[in-house]
This record gives sequence, structure tokens and C-alpha cells, in this order.
Amino acid sequence: MNSRFPMQTRRKFLGQCCAAVGTTGLLSALSQLRVIGAVAADSLDRQRAAAVPADFKALVCLYLQGGNDATNVLIPSDNSSYASYSKSRIEVAVAQSSLLSIAPRKYSDGRSWAMHGSVPGFRDLFASGKLAVLANVGTLTRPITLADYQAARNLPPQLFSHADQTIQWQSSIPDKPFDTGWGGRLADLVDAQNTNNQISMSITLNGVNSFQRGNNVLQFALGSGGVPNMLVGPDDPVIVRVEAQNARSKVFAAAYNNIHASAHAVVSKKALDDQALINSVLATAPTLATAFPGTNTAASLKMVARLISVASSLGLKRQIFFVQLPGFDLHDGQVAGHGPLLAELSGAMKAFYDATIELGVANQVTTFTASDFGRTYVSNYGGTDHGWGNHQFIMGGAVQGGDIYGQMMSLAVGGPDDTGRGRWIPTTSVDEYSATLATWFGVSDSNLPAVLPNIGRFAKPNLGFMG
Repeated sequence: MNSRFPMQTRRKFLGQCCAAVGTTGLLSALSQLRVIGAVAADSLDRQRAAAVPADFKALVCLYLQGGNDATNVLIPSDNSSYASYSKSRIEVAVAQSSLLSIAPRKYSDGRSWAMHGSVPGFRDLFASGKLAVLANVGTLTRPITLADYQAARNLPPQLFSHADQTIQWQSSIPDKPFDTGWGGRLADLVDAQNTNNQISMSITLNGVNSFQRGNNVLQFALGSGGVPNMLVGPDDPVIVRVEAQNARSKVFAAAYNNIHASAHAVVSKKALDDQALINSVLATAPTLATAFPGTNTAASLKMVARLISVASSLGLKRQIFFVQLPGFDLHDGQVAGHGPLLAELSGAMKAFYDATIELGVANQVTTFTASDFGRTYVSNYGGTDHGWGNHQFIMGGAVQGGDIYGQMMSLAVGGPDDTGRGRWIPTTSVDEYSATLATWFGVSDSNLPAVLPNIGRFAKPNLGFMG
């Protein structure tokens, strides 16, 4: 077992204690042993949690695949503004009586604001100052106006396309062909801070993604249950095939100087070694007392918490995680479909934040949302179409929460920030959003262009939502 902590199992501990007290004293000592065992386990869990380095930091990207309608997450709630909202949204309008009121600490534009009734976790985190809202953020090549849009000047290519906007969000370079993601470039820049790291600092819970693609740091993929066990036993057909293939690869590599066979042998062995390492280290992770909901997103975030708790054993002082929640492309049935998705998101994020409190790392972990684009403010047949500017949510102990950042759109259909049907021109760029997170992660002002090449085109490389 690859761990820095010498580990004594509860079974072994109890066996030694039972031998010490003898058979005649066993029954009378059982209750005491349960207490002793619980105390010992709790002490070991605390020791492991405390082992996360003081200078450790993690970023967790929660990607809401399909285009989250965040204008139905943050909703104007005073009577006049709500009346205008419901007139535009028609079939997808959320009932005013179901809204959860919030009180931004500083932001004020004359309107009152509330959250969708399915996100009590968001409301509570916002009230406690651990969740911030970034208003009207989206892909931009540079700041633009409605006149620029109408003249097709300086626009990101392929607006309103899922595939293109996903790549542009995750790369933060919309005006060039995709090469690397901003999370991957960030990992490339800071990976030197990870001493003797045995597993990549970039970990995805939902397969290969554009956000974490780097030049040097590769994505490490696993599921909410850990790395699937490829090998069951010495006679398992999988291990027999793998060992035979590796043996053949080594023979070919040696006999014919075959670089492909040699690379295959190296990659196969590395995959098996990584599987064994990550599963053995996860076996030492503290048992979390925090209750997570029984959803896929919650299970993924619980695995993220477990991986953070063993960061020291993996030699990591920086980690970047990717978790995806699909299903937000709601062209119809939005009222029925959106609420459960938001409930899953809110419940999972609240549990994850509570777990970081339990582990003592809340100030060292920042979770942020991203999504393809917003949705049209004007509804159609019970759903919405692809939009542009959108609200995002940032959570963590270092977040200056309880407030709205950026510039809220007017929400006036046909107004100066509407390209049509309530497709809002973003007033904050993905670059500015990402730069604020990267700065908190430890990137200097001089190194920001290495992560975000277009950041010099925008006025606010630090939006102020991080402490």
C-alpha cells in the first residue's frame, strides 16, 4: 500500500486487544473496545486530513453540458421586474411564490433578486458568503457592442453551436484553432510545485475533455468509484492478455527496435501501475462523515474530496478536477427538466463544500461552474434555444461570496445587450473569469498570458470574487 501513514486495520487492532484481555474478559470489554476503536479510527482520519499541505490548492470545474439557463437560477423578484420576467419567459417562468430570496452584500441595480426554488444549497452558501454569482459571462475575442454584433465584427466563431462554444469555453482562445485548454495550460505552468507527484494533477471524473488538455500534463481519468479494476486475479484472462502483449511488445522492441511496440509496453505498464497506486492510496483516505446525496454528480464530487484528502500521498500541492453534469439542452419540457438538474447540482455542491470543511481544506478548494452558453430569454414551446451570455457560480472558503459580480444584463428584450430573443452580449469574458481563478491558484500577473493569451484585450483580469 502506497501511503505515508503506517496503517493498522481495525480488525488487527481488535484482535490484539482481545488477546490482551483474554476470553473471560471479552464480553465485559466489548463496549469499551468499540469506543477505543472508534476513537482510534477518528484519530487516524484526522491525521490523514491534516496531512494536506498548508499551501495546497485545488480547482474544481463543474461543466453544465448543454447550456444551463442561469437566468432561471437567478431571477428578479420585485413585483415590477418579475412581471417583465414572466412576460418574456411565459411557459418557462418560475413561480414567484417558489423563489428563494437572497440579499447581495454590495451589488445593487435597483432590482431585488432571488434563486430558483430547487437550489436551497446555493441560497444557504450565498447567505454564508461561500458562493458568488458572476453575471453575464461568455466567450469573447474582445469587448463588443450591439453594433459590433450587427456588423459581424470581432465575433467568436460559430456562436450558438454546442461543440464550438464548449471548446471555446474550455480553451479560452475562441479566435484560434483548438490546441490546449486553459486548465491544461494552467497545469503545465504550475506542475513544478508538485514534488514527486506520482499521478497527474489534472484528474477528470467524466472522460477526456478540452479544458484539461495540456502540452505536458496529461489528464488522468477515473470514475466515482475509483479506477476500474482491470485485473481480477493471476488467472484472469485480462491479466494474461496484458502480460502476453507486454512480453511480445518487449520482444519486438528489442529485436526490431520497434518504437510503437516499446511505447505500447510502457503505456500498458504505466496504466496498470497507476491503477494499483491510486486504488491503494484511496484505501487510506479518511471516511467522510458528510452525507452526500445519491446522485451521479454528488458521487463524483465525493471522489474529488477523497482524492484531495490523499494529495500528500500522491505528492501533489496543486490539483485540477473536471466533473460534468449533462442534460441542460432543454428545447422543450424545461420546467419539468431544469428543476431536478438544479437540485442535483445544488445538493452536490453543498455536500462537497461541507466535506472540504470536514477535511479542513475549505479555503484551499474553489469550485466553479461553466457551460456552453446561456439560453434565449424568450421561451418557445415550453423550452429555450441556444443563447450567449450566462451567469456562473463560484464556491469555496476563499470566495468573497454573498454577492453578484460583473454587470447584470438589463433583461430587456430588444435592449442594448440583446442580439435577438434575449441572447445577451456578454459583459464579462471567459478570459477574465478564468484569470481571476488562475491568479488565486498562484499564477503571477506576468505569467497570466501563458494561460490566457487574450487576457490583455480585457479591462479586468481580476474580477474580485476571490480573496
